[in-house]
Amino acid sequence: MSNAVMRAVERANHHPSPARLLSAPLPELLDETGVILFDSSITDAEFFGAVVKASDGQIVLSMPSGRDEVERDTVARALLGQVFDVNLPALPDSFAMTELAVAA
Repeated sequence: MSNAVMRAVERANHHPSPARLLSAPLPELLDETGVILFDSSITDAEFFGAVVKASDGQIVLSMPSGRDEVERDTVARALLGQVFDVNLPALPDSFAMTELAVAA
């Protein structure tokens, strides 16, 4: 494992507080937690994003590009809250979050 990946995994073990998760600028929050953000190629209008925690602890946030910035920011924070097990207010009913477990 490279040094950069090891540092990212160490940062991913840092769980932000609810206040920090909701108030920090998103790029700063991603850096603090070691989360890697990339633009998804999924174009389905009902796909708002996904977060994956790899077996090595690395967290990857995949968000569709070209969406409203407020929507993207809100969904990113909700997904991060889920992966870091931070209790946040629920998203509106029009959003559904699904958790999938991968067998080792």
